Amino acid sequence: MESNSLNTFKKGRGAQQNSPNRFLANGLEYDEAFFYGEENFEGLSKTKYLLEYPKNVVNDMNSPDLPNGKSVNPYQGCEHGCVYCYARNTHEYFGYSAGLDFEQKIIVKKNAAELLEKNFKKKTWIPTTIMLSGNTDCYQPAEKKFEITRKLLKICLQYQNPVSIITKNALVLRDLDILIPLAEMNLIHVILSITSLDENIRRKLEPRTVSGVKRLQVLEKLNKNGIPVGVMMAPIIPGLTDYEIPELIKRSAESGACWAGYTVVRLNGSVEVLFKDWVQKAFPDKAKKIINQIESLHGGNVNDSRVGIRMKGEGEYSDYISQLHRLARNKYMAENAFPPFDYSQFIRNGQMNLF
Repeated sequence: MESNSLNTFKKGRGAQQNSPNRFLANGLEYDEAFFYGEENFEGLSKTKYLLEYPKNVVNDMNSPDLPNGKSVNPYQGCEHGCVYCYARNTHEYFGYSAGLDFEQKIIVKKNAAELLEKNFKKKTWIPTTIMLSGNTDCYQPAEKKFEITRKLLKICLQYQNPVSIITKNALVLRDLDILIPLAEMNLIHVILSITSLDENIRRKLEPRTVSGVKRLQVLEKLNKNGIPVGVMMAPIIPGLTDYEIPELIKRSAESGACWAGYTVVRLNGSVEVLFKDWVQKAFPDKAKKIINQIESLHGGNVNDSRVGIRMKGEGEYSDYISQLHRLARNKYMAENAFPPFDYSQFIRNGQMNLF
């Protein structure tokens, strides 16, 4: 079989194809030779950075399934390539595919920091938590080049506004010089998203992320520097990663995590097509079982948009996951809570400038 066969697992990318964009009347046919990941074609299909200057980057988090606050996403699309990512569907709004386009065409919001500061300067601004990475990872590979997340953190420190981060990338350690003073004022929470400690799974599931063990080391270093850290098991994939729950929580607690949360996988929109294609190629012997168990969490479907249910699922298997997570958390991480943010220190005019 040739290396670029339709049935060959393409290393280095999560999605194995470009799914059709449901918003476009005219679709595109993609040549297999231009898939990224196979060594023979690596030079033909590199990641492209597309610069954007939006009018606003501060979004209200008004979903009942999420904490109160606002989110800022410095990048749209993510080179990490996690095949299950719910944010893939948003790439279609920009005219791209949720598949390989999501991993290869990264929209960079160059003026994000300026727009955040513009919000902080408003007389109507009420100090509230800014979440970085509500959609795509703020420390994905593009951040090493553009440093937009670092600029956002500087603004939060200057105005002393609370900020939370969720990431899979060790690059967060680069910004310890900003995170430490934020932590000293109770203005920062950092969550490491860890899906699996099994490298065989991680390499296929999240191909351009650091290993699970490395993420535990990041947790430990952040904790040693006084920064409140937690772990998010998102998503738990039944039949593939659910058995890791106790060990992952145990090792996260040993690394200094004070909180652990989780969601279960759901395959909305184009993610269904991409995930089913991926699991058949990555784990053909387990594929049928995995899909069946995902369906058992969501009333016979792989997708789920029901508020209050979609994140944790329902039914016997959902109860099993919930109990396993709760028992492990109670055993290794009894308090399971971040220290509260201090909203009283916000500087209305941002006069404190440490940089």
